[in-house]
Amino acid sequence: MRLHRNTLLRIVTTSGSFSLLKGQLRFLSQKGWNVIGVAGEPENRLQQLTEAEGITSIFIPHLVRPISPANDLKAFLELIRAIKKEKPLIVHANTPKGSLLGMLAAWYCRVPHRIYTVTGLRFETATGLFRRLLIAMERITCLCATKVIPEGDGVAATLRRERITAKPLKKILNGNINGVDLEYYSRNQSLEEAARQIKAKIGEGFTFIFVGRIVRDKGIIELIEAFQRLQKEHSECRLVLLGRQEPDLDPIRPSTLQAIKDNPAIFEAGWQNDVRPWLAAADALAFPSYREGFPNVVMQAGAMSLPSIVTDINGCNEIIIEGENGYIVPPRDPQALYQRMKNMVEDTATTKMMAQKARPLIAERYEQQAVWEAILSEYQKLTKQ
Repeated sequence: MRLHRNTLLRIVTTSGSFSLLKGQLRFLSQKGWNVIGVAGEPENRLQQLTEAEGITSIFIPHLVRPISPANDLKAFLELIRAIKKEKPLIVHANTPKGSLLGMLAAWYCRVPHRIYTVTGLRFETATGLFRRLLIAMERITCLCATKVIPEGDGVAATLRRERITAKPLKKILNGNINGVDLEYYSRNQSLEEAARQIKAKIGEGFTFIFVGRIVRDKGIIELIEAFQRLQKEHSECRLVLLGRQEPDLDPIRPSTLQAIKDNPAIFEAGWQNDVRPWLAAADALAFPSYREGFPNVVMQAGAMSLPSIVTDINGCNEIIIEGENGYIVPPRDPQALYQRMKNMVEDTATTKMMAQKARPLIAERYEQQAVWEAILSEYQKLTKQ
């Protein structure tokens, strides 16, 4: 296969995941790379996101998140056809299914540089045969890759502990796949006005915000339980939930759904294109997830000067420094979560201090342009091999 030396195929499973790389693909294109975005449904979202980045795209109709042998085989063949047509020097993938099939297809086509960025590891919260299957999938993905990049130190440690790969593991700078746009995630007059309008709707009490999928793995059950306890002592507190439910993939129990619906102090805002006004309206982020790679929302909240309560898991415990820009609690522990939420409400001096430190700590370690330059440098090294 005669290679196009400046062609990069960037693969994700569902097209919406390209939003996590916002700006990066345009940056690479402007630096001379022919960047092609490759993903599954929804097709119109793929076109919107890649057009916004100024790059071309290839739609893979059968590339879906659930394990589906029939769809997976078809997607594998579709990826092979795409690779043979474009003849890339580099295939770079993240997200589990897109990475597995993308690395397999790139290996089959003998693409010289096959990069797998490992973000969240699904097997961490799985059990039994399903866990074994997910671990096997990770091992195959890493085996087919020529370079494995962990999103953070925690992911790297898990890969070594579970013997997923023996390949060298080095994160990009301080971690994360895209960094934080500090200009975009900053407070200004228009955001403050939008925040005031939100506060007028939800009330002026201390407001916790959760941003992410409304699913069990994100710790929603524990969050609702902790908030209900807090309400008994601080009825003025509010909780805002930003995100979609996924009843087919990771449903939360009916009693939790009912508790959300029945509680006038809990506000479901659904999925939002722009989370900044909501972050500006909040006093702290509550993010009790069971597993992550390197969560963007914790960095975004920090850039907006919000302290965070996170769980002691990969990524979260790298972004948050205990007592400096937030608190770290054990996962699946509603009592510990409640206690730290209570601390934030009652110890206003410490909460204010953490809010003041939040943005500088993010700016120092995760500025977006620096992350992009580091990724570009990795690609440029490969062109010289």
